[in-house]
Amino acid sequence: MWYAIIAEDKSDSLERRMAARPAHLERLEQLNNQGRLLLAGPHPNCDAEDPGSAGFSGSLIVAEFSDLASAQQWADADPYQAAGVYQNVTVKPFKKVFPN
Repeated sequence: MWYAIIAEDKSDSLERRMAARPAHLERLEQLNNQGRLLLAGPHPNCDAEDPGSAGFSGSLIVAEFSDLASAQQWADADPYQAAGVYQNVTVKPFKKVFPN
């Protein structure tokens, strides 16, 4: 089943985010290579693809896991968590409807 991992960044976490980004992307690449990643990306703090020093307000990942506990365990091990980027992470089931 698909699960949405919805994360909110702490304020002033851009430097920590950028430092942990390579390890974060490596884990996403693993999911992608396994065919289990539907989408992933950050929420810019402004209306721009590259927000520069404005940074990001959080991230959204939609990926396939065997169950909610597995999705939560994966989210808890995210390098952004360890680096103190996220202030809150919600993991919940996601039903993909479109595109089919």
